[in-house]
Amino acid sequence: MAITAEDVKKLRDETNAGVMDAKRALEEANGNFDQAKALLRERGVAAAAKRAERETSQGIVEAYIHGQGRIGVIVEVQCETDFVARTDAFRQLARDVAMQVAAMKPLALTPEEVPADRIGTAEENALLTQTFIKDGSRTIQQLVQDVVSQTGENVKVARFARFELGGQ
Repeated sequence: MAITAEDVKKLRDETNAGVMDAKRALEEANGNFDQAKALLRERGVAAAAKRAERETSQGIVEAYIHGQGRIGVIVEVQCETDFVARTDAFRQLARDVAMQVAAMKPLALTPEEVPADRIGTAEENALLTQTFIKDGSRTIQQLVQDVVSQTGENVKVARFARFELGGQ
């Protein structure tokens, strides 16, 4: 099957992959978009694993206020360089993570950090393993991995705080 420029553009628009990466994925998947997206996601996960040990000393602190000032969230998302910290993809990730914290009230970043006496599973109470509120087919960790594959840098959610008026 011949891969057209329109096919490559469509896959790039959906995945933010590079031109050649999108073309190679489509060729390997014989033009199947879903299979090509899965290939790109697998490669992104592998790339994220390789970068996981790199130091993240840059990033942003994102604040999000919800419910006419009744709920406030602050998240720190880190990356390797200030250049990546200024990209739209990185800033959108920080915003999405802050909205997730406001909506889902996670208790910790990872399941290992969730106190054992909490109601629900550790995965439900851990930010990185929660299902993303805007797309139920993805987790927060998968969003982070997408930004890692887009930027080529290690990206991580470092910490967060959630405040609710009258809450504990």
